[in-house]
Amino acid sequence: MLHSVIDNLTWEPYAPPWFITLKGENMENRKLPIGIDDFEKIRTGDFYYIDKTGMIKELLGNWGQVNLFTRPRRFGKSLNMSMLKYFFEVGTDKKLFNGLTISRETNLCEEHLGQYPVISISFKTAHADTFKQARSQLCSIIGEEALHFRFLLDSDRLNIDDKRLYGQLIQFDSSGQESFAMPETVLTRSLKNLSMLLQKHYGQKAIILIDEYDVPLAKANENGYYREMIHIIRSMFDSALKSNESLYFAVLTGCLRVSKESIFTGLNNPKMYTLLDARCDEYFGFTDEEVKTMLSSYGLSDYYEVTKEWYDGYRIARANVYNPWDVINWCDQLLTYPDKTPKSYWANSSGNKELREFIDRLGNGVTKAQLERLVAGQTVQKKIEEQLTYDSMYDTIENMWSLLFATGYLTQSGTPSGNLVRLTIPNAEIRSIFSDFILNLFEREISKDGEAVDAFCQALKNGDVSEVEQLFTKFMDKTISIRDTAVKKEFKENFYHGILLGILMFKSSWSVDSNRESGEGFFDIAIEIEDESIGIIIEVKYAESEKFDEACEEALQQIDDNDYTAELRMDDMQTILKYGIACYKKRCKAVMLKETS
Repeated sequence: MLHSVIDNLTWEPYAPPWFITLKGENMENRKLPIGIDDFEKIRTGDFYYIDKTGMIKELLGNWGQVNLFTRPRRFGKSLNMSMLKYFFEVGTDKKLFNGLTISRETNLCEEHLGQYPVISISFKTAHADTFKQARSQLCSIIGEEALHFRFLLDSDRLNIDDKRLYGQLIQFDSSGQESFAMPETVLTRSLKNLSMLLQKHYGQKAIILIDEYDVPLAKANENGYYREMIHIIRSMFDSALKSNESLYFAVLTGCLRVSKESIFTGLNNPKMYTLLDARCDEYFGFTDEEVKTMLSSYGLSDYYEVTKEWYDGYRIARANVYNPWDVINWCDQLLTYPDKTPKSYWANSSGNKELREFIDRLGNGVTKAQLERLVAGQTVQKKIEEQLTYDSMYDTIENMWSLLFATGYLTQSGTPSGNLVRLTIPNAEIRSIFSDFILNLFEREISKDGEAVDAFCQALKNGDVSEVEQLFTKFMDKTISIRDTAVKKEFKENFYHGILLGILMFKSSWSVDSNRESGEGFFDIAIEIEDESIGIIIEVKYAESEKFDEACEEALQQIDDNDYTAELRMDDMQTILKYGIACYKKRCKAVMLKETS
C-alpha cells in the first residue's frame, strides 16, 4: 500500500515538505506503531510514519566517518537506525523510500541507496548481573548479526583463512545453543573482521550501525563490573572505528556521550550530535507541525492543547520537539478511550533511577529553592558537562545536573552561554514525575514522626481548625513549596493534595479515598472513621495571590454544589466534617462546616 509510485502521490501546497498524502488512503485507518522500531515493518505494514529521511542527506552532507547521536530514551533512535540500515544496505527494497523526502534527492539515491554492506547491531539487550553474562550477551549480539551473512562461507572472493575467520564469529557453544562462545580476542575484533570480510565479498566498504552503544556500560556500572566492560567496549571500538580500512562510516546512538578518554580513545574527530548541536536537531522527536498533522489524521485535533502541555517542551539546539513515545501512546489511548486523561507513558518505561538519586539529595547539594523554581516552570542555570563516564555520573551534583539534561528530565531554555545552560522541566508529564518523587521523599520523612501525624489526624477529626492549619504548615515546611507562576492551578492543587494524602496514609485505622466519584463530581479526599461514624470530606485549593478566604469558600461551595458527601451519608456516617483547605507556598488556611444527622 505504501509502495506507491509518484503518480499515486499528491502534494499539499501548504503542508511542510515531509507531508505527503497518498491518493485513496484513509489516514485514520493507519495503525499506530507502538513499540515498533523496524522501518521496513512500518512501511509495509500500513503503520503511521513521520518522515525523518531528511536525516540521511544531512548525515552525508556533514560527513564524519564516526557519528554519535545522543538523545534521551524513547526518542526514536532505534527507528532512525533501522531507517539508515534499509537505505544503505545492499539488496534493500528501494520502494520503501518511495514518496519520502529522501526520494527527491535523485543523485544521492543513485549513489548511495542499496550500495553498501551494513552491519547493524543494538546493545539495548546487553544488560546482565555479572560480567560473564554480559560478555556472553555481547557475543550473542555480534554472532546473530554475523549469521545474516552465511553466504560468506560460499563466497569465491574469500579464501579459506577468511572463511575460518568468519566461522569464529558464528561458533555456537558446546551444547549447540546460540550463545556464541567467542574468545576475547575474537570478540574485540569481531566488527572489524566482519566488515573486512564483507568488503572482500562486495568490493565495497561497510557501514557499521551500533544502537544504544552505552547500555552495557550503564548496566556494568550498576552491577559492579564497569572496568571489565569498559575494556571490552574500548577494544572493540578501537579496532572497528579507529584503524579499520574496511569502514565507510559508522553511526552510534546512546543516551550519554561517554568521554572520549574512556571509549573513543584515538578516534580522529568523531562527529558528535548532542542535545546542544543544531545539526540533525529535528530528526529525533516530533515537531509541532508533525504532531498537529498526526492528531488531525486520527480526528484528534481537539486534543492538541493538552498534548502540547503534557508531551512537548523539549529543546534540542534550535528545534522544539515532543516525546514521540508519549504522543503515539497517547493517541492510541484516545482512540479507545476519548475521555482518557493524560498520563506519563515515558516514565513508566524505566525505573527513573537518575531522578530518584537527584531528589534524594535534597538538602545535600540540591536546594529546595532550585527544585521550587523547576517545579514552578522556571529555570536554573547550570554548567553542563556533555562528556561523562558512567562510573562518575553520580559523584558530584554538577554531574547529576548534566545527567538529568542528557536523559530528558530537564531541557534547555533559551540559548546556552558556552557550557552554561538554563535548565527547565520540559512539560507537565515530567513535572508530574518530579512531583511524585518529591512527595515520596516527603512521605519517607514524615513516617519518622508518628506523633505529629497522630496529632494532625486528631485535630482533623475534632474539627480543630487552627490546629489543622498549624500542623499542616509544619508538614509543608518539610518539603518544597509551589511558587505562584504560570504553572497551571490544577498542578499546584494536586501537589498540596499529595502532601495531605501522604500524611493521611499513615493513619491505618481510617478509610481514606481520593479522586473518586460521589454525587455530581469527583472529590479530593474522603475519610471514613467507621468505629465513630465520622466522615470527613476535604477539597484542596490553591490560594492564588494569597486569597485564602476566597479559595476556602470556593472549596466548601464545590463540596455542596456537587454533593460530595453523598457517599458518606450512604455509608451511614452520622457526623460529617466538610473542610476547605487553601494553600499558598508554605502557608495554609482551613475552614470547616459540620453536618450531623
